Amino acid sequence: MSERRPRPAGKKSAWRRALTPPSAPPRTPAPEAEPTTPEPAEPASIVQAALYRDGVRVSSPETLADTFRELREQPSGMAWIGLARPPESELLSLAEEFDLHPLSVEDAMEAHQRPKLERYGDTLFVVLRAARYLDAPEEVDFGELHVFVGPDFVITVRHGAAPDLSAVRHRMEQTPELLRLGPEAVLYAILDAVVDGYAPVVSGVQNDIDEIETEVFRGDPEVSRRIYELSREMVEFQRATRPLVGMLHALMAGFAKYGTDEELQRYLRDVADHVTHTSERVDGFRQALTDILTVNATLVTQQQNAEMRALAEAGFEQNEEIKKISSWAAILFAPTLVGTIYGMNFEHMPELHWSFGYPFAIGLMGVVCVSLYVIFKRRDWL
Repeated sequence: MSERRPRPAGKKSAWRRALTPPSAPPRTPAPEAEPTTPEPAEPASIVQAALYRDGVRVSSPETLADTFRELREQPSGMAWIGLARPPESELLSLAEEFDLHPLSVEDAMEAHQRPKLERYGDTLFVVLRAARYLDAPEEVDFGELHVFVGPDFVITVRHGAAPDLSAVRHRMEQTPELLRLGPEAVLYAILDAVVDGYAPVVSGVQNDIDEIETEVFRGDPEVSRRIYELSREMVEFQRATRPLVGMLHALMAGFAKYGTDEELQRYLRDVADHVTHTSERVDGFRQALTDILTVNATLVTQQQNAEMRALAEAGFEQNEEIKKISSWAAILFAPTLVGTIYGMNFEHMPELHWSFGYPFAIGLMGVVCVSLYVIFKRRDWL
């Protein structure tokens, strides 16, 4: 690793000119201004900072200023600075000290970046999307991690709960022979931790898909929403894992150019294999969810068709009953109509004094009823 050359004091760097707005002309303070309460300083976001020499921690500065000073005093050392959601002032301080490119600093400020790997001179800027599976809500939580890797420093800027970089630091400090390889070894350890963090997510998603398949064939009405939500998480998971494959291949392509240690090359190839496997699993999950959603739509359609068929059959049976009732009502209405006419008892009715009037009325009732019965029977109303 080449030594970091100190920056001359009092000279504004290119990133500073790019990110600092033009200064406004000085204003004369208003006379007799009342004293105001000073605003509280922004809380420090340093999770942990440490200096290493030959793979061993030699110092744990509490502030960025102390870290910069001690690193200048130990040109052969390496600084590893971990930040969590840092304010803009801290990122600007780091950018000025380590001459970070303004584009990379802007990305670290804004976050919400896609995974990528950019090289600015002798500084490597890496954006990673970590993931963790939450058992209680059965969902995937994504975090974002920005890593600056220089000749004698590693800066991690974490936006989110994942990954647990304290475990990465502990692991590296327990293997000084690996930490002795420098900032690239720290980058490998971070990549390995992010990729290993995908394994529990893959297992959790696999269990969710198994449960969803059971719910689909059980006819759970809420399963469509769960499929849609998990599909969206898999889209995010794809965006986190798929670019990592190309990023690691780009790192491997530069092994010879940048003189990467052979043992470190093997470790990075192993991480690349794990990323490829995870990416393929995620692609399979998304395809499986698409197929499950299609099957669920087919089952819902079949269920709706069965319900419509049952309603149609019930309506048909109801119509048949109405036909029977209407037919008998018509048959019973005919004699009632004849009897009603002959029961009016007007004096000058034609058949009122006819000796065959009663048999004629009864016969007429019978003929009408039989005729109506035959007609309704032929039409399958009875």
